Amino acid sequence: MAQAKSGDTVQVHYTGTLTDGTVFDSSEGRTPLEFQLGSGQVIRGFDEGITGMNEGERKTIQIPVEDAYGPANEEMIFTLNRTDIPADIPLEVGMTLNMHEDGNPRPIPVIVRDLTNDSVTLDANHPLAGQDLVFDVELVGVKPSSGIIV
Repeated sequence: MAQAKSGDTVQVHYTGTLTDGTVFDSSEGRTPLEFQLGSGQVIRGFDEGITGMNEGERKTIQIPVEDAYGPANEEMIFTLNRTDIPADIPLEVGMTLNMHEDGNPRPIPVIVRDLTNDSVTLDANHPLAGQDLVFDVELVGVKPSSGIIV
């Protein structure tokens, strides 16, 4: 059985939960998540938790905020006048909007955190920022690194 190490491509099935048990993501019913260990494709705590596992092994990985999406940054929470958002966009607390910054072609997802008749408070932090995470994982495949760096 292969043991996962940095540089290997791995396939994992997972269920991600918050510490209160709320499921935020799962590969159940889908193909396994595939990524290269040590490449930065997934959060550090997930990468480190898979490293050293044997193919076919299952385990629970506890990931603190610092090794997940980091703490929430208060500077990324801001309030706009309601009139700054087009009137044809129906707003609800918790919904995600895509903002466009001048000169940046990629949209920035923001979450509506508060609404009044006059203002909208938006949060550009990752939705899981500030959260400790728990992943139940199964390592279903390991493709060893060729050792050749291109």
